[in-house]
Amino acid sequence: MSKISPLAIIEDGATIGKNVEIGAYCFISKNTTIGDGTKIEQNSLIYGKTTIGKKNHIFSHAVIGSVPQDLKFAGEDVELIIGDNNKIREFTLINPGTKGGGGKTIIGSHNLLMGFVHVGHDVIIGNHCILANSATLAG
Repeated sequence: MSKISPLAIIEDGATIGKNVEIGAYCFISKNTTIGDGTKIEQNSLIYGKTTIGKKNHIFSHAVIGSVPQDLKFAGEDVELIIGDNNKIREFTLINPGTKGGGGKTIIGSHNLLMGFVHVGHDVIIGNHCILANSATLAG
């Protein structure tokens, strides 16, 4: 059974797995898929065609899947894929890919992205990685 705050906004079309927790004032867009057992804490925003695997923990104020910070981006169909068992800490920003970079940003499984990390467009992160506070992987 999922635990979703009545103060969260989840657009029609979003796919929410089993035993998912979504805190107050979160926004989940219509093209998002959230895997079983994932916890999304208050004030986090998830946009676009974003797939989040199982048992991830997204801490407060994360912004995931918002449009790439690339002046050439013109609204193309792009994607963000996040694996399983990741910890994404407070104020982390993760952008999807761009047409020029293959269209996908991919984060593997069992990673720790500490506070204020930025994962830019078209980045690929493997498994078991740690990005320290304020680390930036630019697009």
